[in-house]
Formats: sequence, C-alpha cells, structure tokens
Amino acid sequence: MICQEINEGSITTPAGFTAGAVYVGVKSHKSYKPDVAILYSEVPDTRCAALFTTNRFCAAPVILGRTIAASGRARGVVVNSGNANAGTGEDGIRAAQAVERCAETLLGLPADSLFVSSTGVIGEPLPVEKVKEAVRRIVPALSGDGGHAAAWAIMTTDRMRKEYACRLKLSGGWVHVGVMAKGSGMIHPNLATTLCFLTTDAVLEPSDMHVMLKAACEDSFHMLTVDGDTSTNDSLIMFANGASGIGLDGPEDRAVFAELLEKILQDMAQRIAMDGEGAGHMMRVTVKGLASRQEAREMARTVARANSVKAALGHGTLSEALVLSAAGSAESTADFMKAACHLHLNDKTAEIEITFRDGTETATAFGCDLTEEYVHLNGDYRS
Repeated sequence: MICQEINEGSITTPAGFTAGAVYVGVKSHKSYKPDVAILYSEVPDTRCAALFTTNRFCAAPVILGRTIAASGRARGVVVNSGNANAGTGEDGIRAAQAVERCAETLLGLPADSLFVSSTGVIGEPLPVEKVKEAVRRIVPALSGDGGHAAAWAIMTTDRMRKEYACRLKLSGGWVHVGVMAKGSGMIHPNLATTLCFLTTDAVLEPSDMHVMLKAACEDSFHMLTVDGDTSTNDSLIMFANGASGIGLDGPEDRAVFAELLEKILQDMAQRIAMDGEGAGHMMRVTVKGLASRQEAREMARTVARANSVKAALGHGTLSEALVLSAAGSAESTADFMKAACHLHLNDKTAEIEITFRDGTETATAFGCDLTEEYVHLNGDYRS
C-alpha cells in the first residue's frame, strides 16, 4: 500500500468537500467553542454508507440516519455537540427533522439528502432554534478550509481534535481520504462506539463501502472500550463523492482501500482510548497463542474493560497477576498454567501482552485507565 499522510489534513482534504462550524450556545456553559458543524459534498451524486449503535435506546438522529443510509446517497451531515437529542421521543424526531430540513432548504437539496448527528447530554430537548440559527450562519460560509473547525465543533469532553487525511495510490491514480472523530466516554464495542465521519474523492459504490466499513470496525472500534457503556448516538458515516474520477479497478485496489480504512479506524480508536474521559494512560491489550480468533478478541476486550485493571493502571499498581485474573473471567478453554503476561508501562501508555500455547490466533484491544476524574466528569456531566 502506497499511502502518504497529509500534514494538517482534515475531513475536507478530499476534493469537493467543504465544512464550517459556529458557536450558538447549544452547550450548557459558555465555552465559545464551536458547537454546530456542517460537512457538505459539492458533488450531486455523492454515495454514502453508515453503521450505527446497537443500543436499542437510540437517539433521534440515529433513527433518521438509518433511512438515509439505506438509500446509499447523501450530501453531508449536520452535527451538534452539547445535546444528544436522545431520550426525547417523538419531539426529538421532529427536532432532528427540522434541523435537517432547514439545512437542505438552504443548500437547495431534496429531503433526506443530509444526515443529522448529535452528541452530548441525553434526555434534554434539542434547542432547535439555536441549531437552525447555526445552520443559517454556516451554509454561506462553507469552505474547503473548514475541516479543522468542524472537528473541533463535534468534541464534548474530548481534550483534543481527532482528524487525519492522506492520499492513496490506486491503479488509476491518487485518491484522498479524510476523517474526523470524537470520543470520549460511553464507548464500548458494538458498531461505531463513537461519532466518526470519513470522506473520500474516490469513486465507490455504497455496497462496497458498507462491506469495507464493517470489516474495518472489527479490529478497531469493535476492540475499543473506555467505560463499558455503549452510546445512544454511535454513528460511523462515510461519504464518497467520486471527484477524483478514480475508482477501485479490481480486487487489488479494493484490498488496498480496505487496508487503508482499517489503518485509519485503528488509529482513531487508539486516539479515542488515549483521550478517554479522565484517562491518564492508553492501554493496548494483546492476547496471543489461542486456538480461536474470537476467543482471543473476547479475552483482550475483557482485560481492557476490567475495572480492576483500569483502576490499578491509573494508580500505578498494575501487576501481571491482576491482568491474568481479569483474563481468566473471559470464556475460554485456554491453559492458564502455561500463560505468560508481560507489562510495558510508561507515562502515557501501557502495553499488556498475554501469551498462551494453545494456538496461533492473536487479537488486540484498546482501552484506558480509570481515574477519579472519570467519576467527576460523569457524575456531573453537562457537556
């Protein structure tokens, strides 16, 4: 795979994508950080694919988004932070629709052309008029330079923007891919486990995009846990506008593009783990030498989400015995009498490796420590 990272790249690095963001006070305190963003493709026939939370208490934007994703066509997304529009019933659906229609009208688009996405406090009504005011301000100012502001706007308790862009060599030439994501809590395996948006100027079909996204999630977001809670709003949405004119010419191109998606989502998963709510350490838990890949995956996730491991890591008391004790609670036929555990710790990361002699399968999970700050953040969370 020939891939080149683009310095200071963003979600709008691929040709034909624009973005913008403003502050309108959706958030309950006046940080004056942008809290509404729009990502928009200028190309009419833009394709899309999406994955959403499996939490049955899902937010209004997820309910609407599933219908749009099924069409395989969408021009972009309106995102707000500070309010999740979850647990808001039919009023929440109408609020999300009002925001969507406002943006579509201003952009001259038919209904169901834009996703809406929300993140923040659950159970509180979305301040529709504030979000619509933001839309009215953003649309005239949409720009190819607006990617960084959009990545900032979607953050809640995140401490840093999570964005990346690169160009990829396919058989027909170079294409570009951009991504922005946000964490930082209520993150646990089950589809997207966060908000993440991807763009590309490659020519892609929705069915291919969906297959590649699902596969890329398996060793990235599905192996990520911050606190064991799945969110009401988890969404992973990809847009392909074909502006480069270059598509996937055969299985080799398809494999290269799929490999890049896996690389990008693994990078985003680790950034989210590093930036977990209250986290001081990011952990990578690798389990080696098991008979089944599923068994290795489940054991790695079990250790990464174990509160005993997370708390000990946060307080500097993590031990090999404690890790093996957590691993032993996973469903497994592994021979623990022949297991070995190795810890490699520094100020910011913890590499945890558990090795068995039962097979050749390996899996890695991503997580973070548990500190007092996590309790404070979630005990009085007002985004």
